[in-house]
Amino acid sequence: MTSKRFSIVTLPANQTVMDEGSFVFAQLASYLGRNKFNYLVRKYHGDSYIKHFSCWNQLKVLMFGQLSRRESLRDLIVAVEAHSGKSKFLGFGDSVTRSNLAKVNQNRDYRIFEEFAYYMVEQARNMNVTKIFNLGGTVYAFDSTTIEL
Repeated sequence: MTSKRFSIVTLPANQTVMDEGSFVFAQLASYLGRNKFNYLVRKYHGDSYIKHFSCWNQLKVLMFGQLSRRESLRDLIVAVEAHSGKSKFLGFGDSVTRSNLAKVNQNRDYRIFEEFAYYMVEQARNMNVTKIFNLGGTVYAFDSTTIEL
């Protein structure tokens, strides 16, 4: 029996469909400006002499760590190894190890990721803020955050 992954994607025409076959993480990553990121990688020679673990793979692994609230490199690698069967579909590549990630974090130019973060923030600011929350009905927001006493 094969299992299918489903997630809801909102289309510009206010239609929703089930997106079959894509992980939510992969869908989030599809909104990243890949052309701008590739330009920055070329500008700072980020993928020079690299065979397996590209800057794009590094970005996705670090994004996964941030979104899954990993607290250390070791914690991140444990989570990535737990999803090793899905790593290709998540965009991590095949060679995500603690030593590889530590080396690329130390040796790659941080300006690639810094400029890309500024670019993404600028893209978010340029969006039409007045229409983001125009939902046309009653909206309820639930917060399930726990508060430690």
